Amino acid sequence: MEGDKRRGVSVREVLSYPALQLRLLAGRAGLDRSVSWAHASELEDPTPWLLGAEIIMTTGRALPRSAAGQRAYLERLDDAGVAALAVSVQLHMPPLRQAFFDTAEERGMPVLEVPLAVPFIVVAQEVAAAVQEDSRHRLGAQLQVFGALRWLAAENLDTATLFRRLEHLSGYDIRLCTTQGRPLLAGVPVPEPSLVPQSADAPPTIPGGFVLPVPSPGGTAGFLIALERDGARPAGLAVVQHVATVAALQLAVIRTERETLRREGTEILAEMLQGTLEQEAAERRLLRHSIEGTTELTVVRGVTEQALLRALDDEPFLLLNRGEDRYLLGAPRLADTVAAMPGVAAGTSRPLPCGASLRIAQREARWAASQAAASGRPLVRYGNDPAGRWLPDDPAALDALVEQVLGEVLRYDAAHDAHLLLSVRTWMERDRRTDDAAAALHIHPNTLAYRLRRFSALTGRDLTATGAFTEVWMAIRSAVELGLLD
Repeated sequence: MEGDKRRGVSVREVLSYPALQLRLLAGRAGLDRSVSWAHASELEDPTPWLLGAEIIMTTGRALPRSAAGQRAYLERLDDAGVAALAVSVQLHMPPLRQAFFDTAEERGMPVLEVPLAVPFIVVAQEVAAAVQEDSRHRLGAQLQVFGALRWLAAENLDTATLFRRLEHLSGYDIRLCTTQGRPLLAGVPVPEPSLVPQSADAPPTIPGGFVLPVPSPGGTAGFLIALERDGARPAGLAVVQHVATVAALQLAVIRTERETLRREGTEILAEMLQGTLEQEAAERRLLRHSIEGTTELTVVRGVTEQALLRALDDEPFLLLNRGEDRYLLGAPRLADTVAAMPGVAAGTSRPLPCGASLRIAQREARWAASQAAASGRPLVRYGNDPAGRWLPDDPAALDALVEQVLGEVLRYDAAHDAHLLLSVRTWMERDRRTDDAAAALHIHPNTLAYRLRRFSALTGRDLTATGAFTEVWMAIRSAVELGLLD
């Protein structure tokens, strides 16, 4: 760990105490590291029981004899945030290797020699007395951070203001992020990527501050990074732990509010799809969800609800699940975000005013989603397809067109599992390129040619004629809209 600029008792001050008679053996660059405690340990790896900023004292029993072992021992202590290592070379200390001293210099890890005449308990008492005054300041900061809960209730502070107050009280710059390094709470900046740990079990001490997990019911929601501010008086790890607790509570409050709004939004969208909500009332309720201006209805397939919620993050929208379809109402830009999701097939309606009836829009969006799924495209916009706009809105009219043109083929396919309609649809969607369509269907081109002839015979329509081709194409689109084709 590199030397830092923490306030309070430093290694340099402890080294200067006349009663201790300490001598610096290596690691001068780390003399400004802060010290919170002094503790004797003869364990080869005491780091699981450390919090950071300790002076570890040893008679040498724990120190390996090999150069590689001594280097690894010192690196473990430094990675855990130990302030300094104090050794009594006159007792059980093995010969200190050059690699040991080189590591101390490279890392700025102070190594102190304790005279045989000075018991370790004396070092511990001196350090404890020196940090006592600083502890009073830290206790006061802890009590004030507890007051943050009162601020939340009494003053209704926004997140950014709350954490600015906590920064002032704690003496740290506060950073928050998800486990992937993304923003965790709006208004609180994210840390540098290099500061984000790989695991919630990582040591809490980092150069110049601390990193702590922010808990949530589903596991670790993210991390809080506290970095000491120049000119401030950092209040220590206990205060940072309290700040992390406040972050967890604030996150829980925000998530509860979001879930309440999401459920309310689901009810609004269901009413709009059923046509039971007047436009003026719908517009008022959408405004409560920060939805205004031009909107689009999108039908999303191929992704889970949780994946969709993560992708949309803080965007305003309404979401409703119907079977495998997810109905999404919001600004037109949402469709582009959805289209970037892996495995998605989505279709959007034409743009419509906020609160307008969704009767036609849901037909458009469902049809476009079916086209996206059939063609392998992530997104189809209804307005970009010239054929779909000519379909009638009346389901009875669509059903009549399907029966008149495709009825015999549908019954033949059901009786013989012949896939004639699928073959013709695939051939049409690939602009009548027989080889491409046959490859998509995993059949030989001659087999596809046979199916096309059989289709023409059953329907009485020559697919080489423009009029017949158009009629069949519109009938297939109608069948998709009615749910007769996947």
